[in-house]
Amino acid sequence: MKMKKMQRRRRMEKKTNYTSRVKLLKSDRPRLVFRKTNSYVIVQYVNSFEAQDSMIFGLTSKALLKYGWPEEFKGSLKSITASYLTGYLTAKKILKENLEQPIVDFGMQRTLHKTKLFAFLKGAIDGGLEISCSEEAFPEQERIEGKSLKNDFSSKFSEIKTKIDKL
Repeated sequence: MKMKKMQRRRRMEKKTNYTSRVKLLKSDRPRLVFRKTNSYVIVQYVNSFEAQDSMIFGLTSKALLKYGWPEEFKGSLKSITASYLTGYLTAKKILKENLEQPIVDFGMQRTLHKTKLFAFLKGAIDGGLEISCSEEAFPEQERIEGKSLKNDFSSKFSEIKTKIDKL
């Protein structure tokens, strides 16, 4: 009778893919970890040394409130627009602090084209990070600017982006 190999606990909980984690750790570059919750988008700049992760800084889309995100749109801090602006803000912060160029870690999330993941990635690229990705994976510009939201957000989008540029 053949014995079954027991899966690791975090793999059974669908939290960690160990094969991709090992590849990320072997790269010896910091990671830009992207996670989404029911309310916000979370980004962390993480350094790893001997498989021990240390977070250098973290941001949530809640930080966009400081840059002029309107209170009436507070419920949409998890939208494609918020993901883009969070990626843009993260890139500006990385470049301002002269940190090393990171690689992106989406974890166990499904990477479907034209979603919040790729809106974040486009924001990071537009902010100045050098990350390779095909253009057809990104959402349309009108969705990024918030024209697809219930109330048109495009005027506020440009204001917030210019405030982040002054960083």
